[in-house]
Amino acid sequence: MARTTPHDRPIYWRIAKELLGELRDGTIPPGERLPGERQLAEQFGVSRVTVRQALEVLRRDGLVETDRRGTHAALPGAPVGTPSCLAFPVGARPADDPSALDRATIAWEPPPPEHAEALGLAPHRPTLVHHYESAGAHGRGARTAVTSFSATALAEVPELARYRDRADAAGSPHLRRVYDWMRRAGLTLHHRDSLTLLDLTPLDGTPALRVTRLVHDQYARPLEITDLVMRAPQEDLVYTFTLPAADGPRAAEEDARWLHGRAL
Repeated sequence: MARTTPHDRPIYWRIAKELLGELRDGTIPPGERLPGERQLAEQFGVSRVTVRQALEVLRRDGLVETDRRGTHAALPGAPVGTPSCLAFPVGARPADDPSALDRATIAWEPPPPEHAEALGLAPHRPTLVHHYESAGAHGRGARTAVTSFSATALAEVPELARYRDRADAAGSPHLRRVYDWMRRAGLTLHHRDSLTLLDLTPLDGTPALRVTRLVHDQYARPLEITDLVMRAPQEDLVYTFTLPAADGPRAAEEDARWLHGRAL
C-alpha cells in the first residue's frame, strides 16, 4: 500500500506536483532529460518506487515522455536550446541563421590575463576557455569571442565541468545552453556588458566594437567573462531582455486544479 500524507494523499501525489512545478517554471526545459529515478529519490527523500509512480502520473497526461534514452519533459514551451534571454556567447548568431558560418572550440589553457584577474584565477592557471568565430554572408560582419570560465562555474555546473575532459577534442562545442545549465545548478545570473569602440581603421579600414560581458551569481562569485570583437559595428547587435510575469498564484491555482482532477 502506498504511503499517504496526513490528508490521505499518496506521497507520489506531492512528488508529481513538485515535478510539475519544475516543468512549468523551466527548471526542466521542454525536451530536457529528467534526472534518473535514483537521483530524484534522493532529491525528494522518497523511494524509487514512489518516484516511478509520480512520473507515471505525469506521463499519463503527456507532461513527460519516456524512451530508451530516459524520461524527458514534454510540457509545451520554448524548444530546448532556444535562449529566452541570454545567448551564449554574447553576440552569437542564432543557430538557425542560414547565412552564418560559425566555428567554436574549447581548450584547457591559461585564460587572457585580464580574464584571469576578473575571475580571481592565479596567473597562468589553466581553465576552460571557449573560442567562437562567426562570419555572415560573403564573410562580412566577422565576430570573434573568447570566454573564460571560473573555478566556481566548473565546480557548480556538472554539464560544464564534463567539458574539461573533452577540451581540445574534435568537434564544434558551441555551449549554447550554458546559461540554462547554470540556472539549473541553482545559480542566479547577473551580467554586466561593457561596450568599447576600437580604433582598428589603420589596420584594414574596418571599424570595430568590443563587448565585454562579466557574469556572476547571487553570491557575487564570477562565473564567466567573454570578450567579443565585432567588425563593422554598423551591423545590429541585438540584446533581448525578458521580465517574467508575476503569475505564481495563478500557476499554483492551475496546478491545484490539475492535481484535483487526477484519479489517483
